[in-house]
Amino acid sequence: METKVDEIAPNIFRLSTFIPDMPPYGFTFNQYLINADEPLLFHCGGRNLFESVSKAASNILPLDKIRWISFGHVESDECGSMNQWLAAAPKAQVVHGVIACMVSLNDLADRPPRVLENNEVLDLGGKRVRYIDTPHVPHAWESGLVFEETTKTLFTGDLFTQLGNGPAVTTESIVSSAILAEEGFHATALTPWTASTIRSLKSLNPECLAVMHGSCFKGDCGAELEALATYSADALTKAQTS
Repeated sequence: METKVDEIAPNIFRLSTFIPDMPPYGFTFNQYLINADEPLLFHCGGRNLFESVSKAASNILPLDKIRWISFGHVESDECGSMNQWLAAAPKAQVVHGVIACMVSLNDLADRPPRVLENNEVLDLGGKRVRYIDTPHVPHAWESGLVFEETTKTLFTGDLFTQLGNGPAVTTESIVSSAILAEEGFHATALTPWTASTIRSLKSLNPECLAVMHGSCFKGDCGAELEALATYSADALTKAQTS
């Protein structure tokens, strides 16, 4: 396995590992390192990816400089290597929302996590990340996303998941590719609040979507979010009437 590094926005690095033997077209696992006075890692990756991803991250900065670790929700590919990162970065602390800490992370993390309230801003020094609760979007009670305010980068977690191994960043719409993946995996929890939660992210006015599985997007992010929200609303209606 090889983890590739791309700077998708100033001092925001995508660490991407492509697994070609995952059907049908292979799959990318992306982590993001925000380089600031207090660097933050978003997504840890699974335990078996730690060696490759941490080696790539060490080419950006010494691992012991990492101060914060976060992720979308509690799932192996999001936080399986969390405690390996905590061991490699002795000053690091996991940060997440109230539900994730209460239900899982107070027990799972080797060091107590820091709780972030909805819309609380964590000042990294040169970068600012806003934590946003997105319960059950895409598919876990404790789900949440972060938005880096200085570069207007929204870290979307499993939203906009794509198959295959596309470019690090694209200006072409990723919605159709995300719908193709969703109709294969059926990973999104369709609730009465799914579409409105996705739609609410438009108010951030993001300029970059940092996707966990697939290419990042730069361009009219509001239109991308609206299209994904519309698809989710239509999928819920179809499920209710079928």
